Parts: sequence; structure tokens; C-alpha cells
Amino acid sequence: MNGPPSWFQSCIGGPVSNAAPASAPAATDQRATQSAVAVSVVVPHYDDLANLENCLTLLARQTLSRDAFEVIVADNNSRCGLEAVQRVCADRAVVVPAPIQGAGEARNAGATASRGATLAFIDSDCRPHADWLERGLAAMGNSDDIVGGRVDVDVEDPERLTAVEAYEKVFAFNFERYIEKKGFSGSGNLFVRRATFDAVGGFRVGPAEDMEWSRRATRSGHTLRYARDVVVSHPARRDWSELIRKWRRITREGYLLMIEQPHGRFLWFARSVFVLASPLAQSFQVLRSPKLHSARERWAAIRVLLRLRLWRFIECQRLLAENPR
Repeated sequence: MNGPPSWFQSCIGGPVSNAAPASAPAATDQRATQSAVAVSVVVPHYDDLANLENCLTLLARQTLSRDAFEVIVADNNSRCGLEAVQRVCADRAVVVPAPIQGAGEARNAGATASRGATLAFIDSDCRPHADWLERGLAAMGNSDDIVGGRVDVDVEDPERLTAVEAYEKVFAFNFERYIEKKGFSGSGNLFVRRATFDAVGGFRVGPAEDMEWSRRATRSGHTLRYARDVVVSHPARRDWSELIRKWRRITREGYLLMIEQPHGRFLWFARSVFVLASPLAQSFQVLRSPKLHSARERWAAIRVLLRLRLWRFIECQRLLAENPR
């Protein structure tokens, strides 16, 4: 009988550090003294019990042996209370409090409380494919590379897309482009060795934390790779209010990150002008996209594209005006 694959042996046998990531809270329990598992799944959570339930159900169906991984849910001051989160998790996950507000700090708290040689970050509203963990560990192999996977967009009714869903089908969660063109991975589908995470340090609060962390990691000499077969899905935003709530957060985080650079305010203004001019080229992307199947869907997506780019330009100028430096 053959033994476990080499990537699994590497995950179990690799070095395990118990040092807390930078800005992460110190561990307060004895979990670090327990035996290591191959991978710790870290799930930041804030007031999203229905999606958390779905995520945990899908994690319980992983093809990777259940004794090879643990699930840590780091609750970020949910208004429903920690006990409600614990009831949803039951024996499927360990719940730890993340008292400093922000998804990055929640990830740090989860990483600190975990004991896996590898960390797999996923968001509570993501839906992992059954082989997500197995393929993520296989993609890492024996290397210390950081791996970002694919994120598919789920819609409520594939036969009747809303305009915002049509837009998101084309443009949302393009992790291949993020990783290979922009040099960062979203943290909703991210695999990293614990030793690497400890060396790079934790996620920051304020600036776009996954972009900042990825670029900090690659500047330190670590390799970031895209793995197409490491898949989770995420529900599309369905209406304008949901889309703007997402983009208001993303725009502010991007602004905070850019103004840290030399001439950051000028670069931000130049970027905003590019955003305003970008719909022409991106309209052709909508027209060619195999993810949409009718003229109605394509025209709906283009309308949202034009409206959103104008909104983003105005929001960029508002941030510049309200935050003089």
C-alpha cells in the first residue's frame, strides 16, 4: 500500500512556528501545545450566520481526511453575539474572538489560534468545492510558494440575471488577473505555510489588506502563484446598493494604500482619471465574455459598468478632498 503523497508529508512534517503574526493578538489558550494538523482553515466572520453555516457544511464534505485539518472561525464582534456563532459552528469549528475590528485582524486572530503547518484562508460567504483543500495542498507541493486559487461567481437564478449580477459575472473575483498581472491574491482563497505567514507578518488594518500583504510577501522573496483548480465560489452582488457597499470599502482601502507611496495623491488622481476612461475597452470585454449568454445580459452589464466607473471617479475625488495631506 502506498504512503501519503509527498505534499501531505511535507505539510505534516514542515516546521511549525507558534509566534504570533505582526499585529495579531497573542494566543490565550493551549492549542499551540497540541499536535499539528496538515492545514488550518481560517474563516473570518462578521454577522453572516447563514453563509457561515453553508461554508462549514461544505468544509465538512472535503475530500481531504477530516483529521488532517481544523477549522478556526474568528468572529469579529458580530452583533448576534459569540454564543450564536458557537451554536452555528457546534463541533465543526473552533470559535475564537477577534476583538479588533477588521477582516485582517480577524484572520490574524484565527491564524494565531490555529495549529496547522499550512494556513488556508477563506471568507465566511465563500463556498469551497469538495476538493478545495486537497487541491490547495497539492498545488503547494513541497514548496513554500503562496497559492491563490480561483473564485467563481454564483448567481441566484442563472436564467434571469440582474444587471449587477451580469456585471459581477464578468468582472468580480478575477484572481488570475490579480495574481499574474497585479501581483496580489485576495484572501478569500489563499494558501500559505505558517512559517511564511509568521515571517511576513499579519494582515494590516486600514489599507487593502490582502493586496498589501501579498506585495509585502513578494518583496520579501516569496513566490505567489495562481492555481486554477483550487476553487471556491462566491455569491454575486444582486443590486446597486450591495455593489456600492462593496466598492465604497474597496475604494477607501485602495486610497489608504496608495497615499503611503511617494506622490501618492497625484497617483490616486491619475488612477481615477483612468477609471473614468476605462469603460470603452471594458465594454468590449463584456461583449466578448463567454460568461454572458444574451444581448440583454450584455447591455445590462455595460450599463452597470458605465454607472460604476462614474461613481468610482466621484468617490476618488471625494476621498482626496476629505483627506488632505
